[in-house]
Amino acid sequence: MQIKLDLQYFAGEKTEKATPKKRQDERKKGKVAKSQDVNTAILLLFALMMLYVFGNSMKDRMTSMYEHAFTEFIHWQVTETTVAQVFNGAAMETAMMLAPVMIIAIIAALAANFMQIGFLFTTEPLKFDLKKIDPIQGAKRIFSLRAIVELLKSLLKILSIGTVTFAVIWFYKDEMMMMAFKTADAALGFFGQVTIIMGITAVIILILLAVFDYAYQRYDYEKNMKMSKQDIKDEFKNIEGDPLIKSKIKERQRQMATRRMMSEVPNADVIITNPTHVAIAIKYDEEKASAPYIIAKGVDEVAQRIKQVAKENGVMTIENKPLARSLYRVVDIGDVIPEAFFQAVAEILAYVYKLEKKV
Repeated sequence: MQIKLDLQYFAGEKTEKATPKKRQDERKKGKVAKSQDVNTAILLLFALMMLYVFGNSMKDRMTSMYEHAFTEFIHWQVTETTVAQVFNGAAMETAMMLAPVMIIAIIAALAANFMQIGFLFTTEPLKFDLKKIDPIQGAKRIFSLRAIVELLKSLLKILSIGTVTFAVIWFYKDEMMMMAFKTADAALGFFGQVTIIMGITAVIILILLAVFDYAYQRYDYEKNMKMSKQDIKDEFKNIEGDPLIKSKIKERQRQMATRRMMSEVPNADVIITNPTHVAIAIKYDEEKASAPYIIAKGVDEVAQRIKQVAKENGVMTIENKPLARSLYRVVDIGDVIPEAFFQAVAEILAYVYKLEKKV
């Protein structure tokens, strides 16, 4: 009894790697190995690249807005219409400035996800589940190892990015103090340069953190995906018991067997036909068998394909209805023909060899 209980315990241990079916099922539910830090790093990198490319254009637009507001609008009478006009114009200019950055940011976010998990669209995580609001399960998640790792990771990111930001600002503090004496154009250019420097430094740190985070996410994902030996057995039983899957497996096996059989047809010595419903491909090789043997056979559509392949490869076709039907019923692929059919098959092979010699 004790041995039986121990075996059941070990059978329930999750020590086996997840099967392809479980991985596919979990993927459909949206459960994949993905690091948000990778998304953040790539998104910030592309956004900085766009700011660097379109920075001068954005600065010119902002300067133009500034000049327009303080030279023309200052003489206008303040009414509901003029204020709305000012805000509408500023909103339009801002949208045109940010549109390229936002478009590239969206593309970068999609590319980062595609790079990690490929194409995946599922609504499973959005479905209502009472387990998500279970206080006991919530407490377990809060005090789990994963939650502690996420907390430490967030603190490390805040500390690293904060340190870098403070260091860059401290390095340029003197220039910042002098911005009151600079023009708006010079001030915008300076702060844009400082922003790019801070952003690039932050991206480098985030990429380094993302590498370790992705490795941890993969490890945690594989750990949670592990199955017990009993789980694998149950899954196999379910697959075997599913009529749809069984039919698909049998259909795939038939297709593979047909492809292998068709690849042997060009090697046949002769094709014996019904002539329309049955086709038998016969081969005689003294080194492989002591008598002629069947390398392919079929009825209806398969028979037509055998005859077509034979025609394309120059294999002779002989019509013999009773022989074709009899061979199809009693001989399987790979078997030598029974002794009762030796004389009939030998006469056909002799006739074929005679014709081939004449050719």
